[in-house]
Amino acid sequence: MTLTPDISDAFKERVGELRSKWGWFVALGILMLIVGTVALGNLLVATVASVFLVGIMMLIVGASEIVHAFSVKTWGGFFLWLLGGLLYAVAGIVAFSNPLLASAVFTLLLAASLVASGVVRAWIGFKHWDNKGAGWIITAAIITALAGIVIAIGWPVNSVWVLGMFLAIDMIFQGWTCIALGIALKSGEKI
Repeated sequence: MTLTPDISDAFKERVGELRSKWGWFVALGILMLIVGTVALGNLLVATVASVFLVGIMMLIVGASEIVHAFSVKTWGGFFLWLLGGLLYAVAGIVAFSNPLLASAVFTLLLAASLVASGVVRAWIGFKHWDNKGAGWIITAAIITALAGIVIAIGWPVNSVWVLGMFLAIDMIFQGWTCIALGIALKSGEKI
């Protein structure tokens, strides 16, 4: 796919603007590496922090849906939006009032999501067995489903550290990604 000259020039201009800020990407990456490593050292605190983050998002969404309910013209729509907003808000409040209970629920949902995702991807891989790379899709799907099963088997005991581990590992990977992007921008490599 080739970009038209206008789009290509605009893209190059934006990348040029980013090149001057390469140091910020490296600094952000280093900060994320440090925070991720600290989180890896105390998974309970990281789990509670991730539950609080999800709780904040639920409260924001709940408040937004409640406000939106008053702009809906029909009574049925009003009550559905209001109910949805109240459920989100209550879930956000529970996340703050009892983060360990919320972490247990979130961990069980994570396990179920991983198993379901693995099963669906394996089915897709088998359905496209004749295509190149189907084996990799199936292998990744099996690993994903097994991760979900392992988390489910250890539930609820592991719910005090699983979310924190996922958060810490994600922050470490994102940190390395930001550092690599910053270095690539500085060196002028093609992004």
